[in-house]
Amino acid sequence: MSNNMTDRLSNTANTYIGSAKQTVGEAIGNESLATSGSEQKARAEAAQAAATARTHAEGAAHKIGGKVEQTVGSLTGDESMQSQGRANEIKGDIEHNPASQQNS
Repeated sequence: MSNNMTDRLSNTANTYIGSAKQTVGEAIGNESLATSGSEQKARAEAAQAAATARTHAEGAAHKIGGKVEQTVGSLTGDESMQSQGRANEIKGDIEHNPASQQNS
């Protein structure tokens, strides 16, 4: 599993845990627990936004690199390079497309 995917899963878990701590703290009148949960949730949401931005940037880079590979492969008659370029372009589309990201 990629490091970015691990970060995204961890951020999601911390968002839910922080939210639960905040809710429980508010329900039982424990201001310290509620504040701790709120802070944990906010940190996780900020980290999640950063991870999403990284994923989109990586996708754009793969897409551009794939187009370059396809063009060079076409100019040199290298079908393997063209195919690799197309694969990288598709990978970039998947990474860069917000609809393909879960819990963005």
